Amino acid sequence: YKQTFPYPSPFISLHKQQSRLFPPPFPPLSHQPFLLPLSLQPCVSPIMALTKLTTKLLFVAILGLLAFTQVGHAQFFNGTVGGDGDGEGGDGGDYGEVAAGGGRGAPTKEALVPAMFIFGDSLIDNGNNNNLASLAKANYLPYGIDFNGGPTGRFSNGYTMVDEIAEQLGLPLIPPYTEATNGDVTRGVNYASAAAGILDDTGRNFVGRIPFDQQIGNFRNTLDQLTGKLGAVETAQGIGRSIFFVGMGSNDYLNNYLMPNYPTRGQYNGQQYADLLVHQYTRQLNTLYNLGARKFVIAGLGVMGCIPSILAQSPAGLCSEEVNKLVTPFNQNVKAMINNFNANLPGARFTYIDIAKMFREVLTNSERYGFSVVNRGCCGIGRNAGQITCLPFQTPCNERGQYVFWDAFHPTEAVNVLMGRKAFNGDTTYVYPINIEQLARIG
Repeated sequence: YKQTFPYPSPFISLHKQQSRLFPPPFPPLSHQPFLLPLSLQPCVSPIMALTKLTTKLLFVAILGLLAFTQVGHAQFFNGTVGGDGDGEGGDGGDYGEVAAGGGRGAPTKEALVPAMFIFGDSLIDNGNNNNLASLAKANYLPYGIDFNGGPTGRFSNGYTMVDEIAEQLGLPLIPPYTEATNGDVTRGVNYASAAAGILDDTGRNFVGRIPFDQQIGNFRNTLDQLTGKLGAVETAQGIGRSIFFVGMGSNDYLNNYLMPNYPTRGQYNGQQYADLLVHQYTRQLNTLYNLGARKFVIAGLGVMGCIPSILAQSPAGLCSEEVNKLVTPFNQNVKAMINNFNANLPGARFTYIDIAKMFREVLTNSERYGFSVVNRGCCGIGRNAGQITCLPFQTPCNERGQYVFWDAFHPTEAVNVLMGRKAFNGDTTYVYPINIEQLARIG
């Protein structure tokens, strides 16, 4: 079985077994690393797919998407690690101080940066959609089955890629904006939202979501909070030394260009659409720069033609090279954008994570990394467990550490951890021009 892969999401205590699961080292994950949106494939949404099921299954699916949306969030990091054990909650002190102690998600070394601010979609969302009127939610079991504290809104069985990166940086798990707004935000904030895109119109089939422009607006609110707490000078210094992780774009294809109810496919060819997206993306990243951001990590798109939701539509169960080729101009444009930023934005340093290359490596050499199932989700319904994404209280696979995909769109925790580690200290094959650790250590 040959394919080229697309994207991510995580699960249980597998994190403690990573050294056995994967031979070190391995490449990082992209966005938006694999940045696949939670619920829809290019041409068939979960809701569309439901119409093909029996009346009973339709009823269960609707309940699953709409009724189980209020399962508790993870709590914000509270300075002293402990509490619910997920490392999110509380006061945290001023920039640069990191509490030590207990449990996964707690910092175990001195932080390399003051904070990390995260922008993206369902690949790295950790609960911002929980209280939205949205179909793009993951705050119910079996999501979070392997996460200390249970479901939080992460589209994974456990860690996301940015959770692993935060841990490698010596930071606590970064809280979602919806919780951090009333707590301490000096360690960073996660603004990512499932179904979000670079374009505001992307993902409207899921109803509620927080597009990139709005995520940037939420960051402005955080800046006001920080300035009120720390003062303008210390805030500016801390923001300038912090990591800004951005993984956007997958939904602009899966839940826009490839959806029949959007006009974009008739208006633009693949190159024109990539140009449109990256023009907007450039403006948005420039806005973050003007707000004080200097250290950027940008995740490319994965091999979206090989996710279970796309495989399920293929008569032969093969990857869609049409979809894979469609997103190639976007990644090429993003690399050119990053080179331009590094050459022309004073004081800025941009790093690119080649998610597509990482996933191809995982899929091509899956056994080397401990994976035995590369073409179906661990939790889902239908062909390749990819026709309908993971439903509430559905029984997932037992050997989650052997699966590349958790559901129809997102990777397992095992893949997220693998990719996060490679993004942190991998070589230029997968992280360009420098890795996250090197970026963090720049003064």
